[in-house]
Amino acid sequence: MSSSKHIYFASDFHLGVPNHSESIEREKKIIAWLDSISNDASDIYLVGDLFDFWFEFKTVVPKGFVRLLGKLAELSDAGIKIHIFHGNHDLWQFGYLEKEIGCVVYSKPITITIGEKIFHIAHGDGLGPKQFWFKFILGIYRNYFFQRAFAFFHPNIGITIANWFSHRSKKHTFTENATYYGDDKEFLMLYAKSVLKQQHIDYFIFGHRHLPMTKPISNTSNYINLGDWMSYNTYAVFNGNEVVLKTFNQK
Repeated sequence: MSSSKHIYFASDFHLGVPNHSESIEREKKIIAWLDSISNDASDIYLVGDLFDFWFEFKTVVPKGFVRLLGKLAELSDAGIKIHIFHGNHDLWQFGYLEKEIGCVVYSKPITITIGEKIFHIAHGDGLGPKQFWFKFILGIYRNYFFQRAFAFFHPNIGITIANWFSHRSKKHTFTENATYYGDDKEFLMLYAKSVLKQQHIDYFIFGHRHLPMTKPISNTSNYINLGDWMSYNTYAVFNGNEVVLKTFNQK
């Protein structure tokens, strides 16, 4: 990477909730952030749950989000590399974003070297020990048969059902994500430690937990959660030497 360029990470926009007006205001704030980093960004990693629900039918995608999609396409056309990860709320991506935006989409964790640092990047859903019920449901979501079966619903019906389930789950998961349960209980921290037993990683970058934080795992490895844009407006930036977690304050 060029010494004058930075790499940015953000996650969990959850566009679509809790209602249209608040989602639009959040989307505008995200656009303002993207504009603010456009001059020095070489890559932007969006680490899952950009949308609170997203499903690509064969000829239909969900309404809305035109500001974000248009801005990402604009940045991609300008030469900034856009990387998008599946989250557990928007994992049903089947090629539309790659074709329209020119981004790279990841369905699994990746380990990459940027400059002299090694990064392990993932949304975070289904990683680590336990979470048996969540992993069972996630397995259904990722199952090809069930995805194709859902695609046979008329979008008006399918998206309405999915949004109802998504809103219902928020009451539990958002409260749960407001608390850090300790290094010996946090499933993403435990997952990171298990990966470290196999190889050295300088920075673990996760979303999913909605709680922004930077924590050392060892003298040379750090755990970073990107937080969300419903409560925190946080993101991370790598300047070639270190990753710093920041808050976007719109002027």
